[in-house]
Amino acid sequence: MRTDLVSEPGDATRSNEDFAGVGLPASGQGGCVVVLDGVTPPDGGTGCLHSVPWFTARLGGALTELTVSARDLTLPEILARAIRRTADAHTGTCDLSHPRTPQATVALARWSAVAVEYLVLCDSALLLRGPDGAVTPVLDDRLARLPRSALATAALVDANLRNKEGGFFTAAADPAVAARAVTGTLPRHEVRALAALTDGATRWTETFREGDWTALFDLVAKEGAGPLVERVRELESADRRERAFLGRAKTHDDATVVYVEL
Repeated sequence: MRTDLVSEPGDATRSNEDFAGVGLPASGQGGCVVVLDGVTPPDGGTGCLHSVPWFTARLGGALTELTVSARDLTLPEILARAIRRTADAHTGTCDLSHPRTPQATVALARWSAVAVEYLVLCDSALLLRGPDGAVTPVLDDRLARLPRSALATAALVDANLRNKEGGFFTAAADPAVAARAVTGTLPRHEVRALAALTDGATRWTETFREGDWTALFDLVAKEGAGPLVERVRELESADRRERAFLGRAKTHDDATVVYVEL
């Protein structure tokens, strides 16, 4: 088995709000990948005493532990338990009903000798490569399908779209959101490799159109996770100078890539 992981902050002066983990049980049977993209809140508060990195570290840690140890639970059940465990860690000090309470997107995969299970919530991505070389993206595209006008202000998003029917869903404080994730299971022999990425890394395909999902996967498989992030940074810097692409909230975003050959 080959693994490759890189997680790089978008701004060296700020903490990385992403989380990435690879779990390989001591038994040697199966494993998991966990990737979270913490949602950066706008100015104005979150109702919480804790930072986004605090939240993603605890949610990511709980997901990694449960995905490896609780083989009898489905991935949505694991996500729901991890959200509840994380909420319980600060419900006594924070207003978890606040729409900007710390939250994250999720890309999660677990494999055994017979199956590969997956779960994606919001705009992180999971790519699966089959034995024929074909790459299948697993995406939760609800946020991408919303009209840009609906995302004009943070207040409008919070009131009408965030964790609401007809909007989009993130892992925050409500375990019920786990039922909204995109999930599935494939026979193990149908998946030769996988990659989990936050949207700071998928910009190579989704924002800058440098290649499709297969081209992105090929780049990571052949050159590594680090070179993909390096190319994204180069494109972002050129974008900042040339203003070729408009409408991005950040010049650089936290970028995380985890690659696994099964």
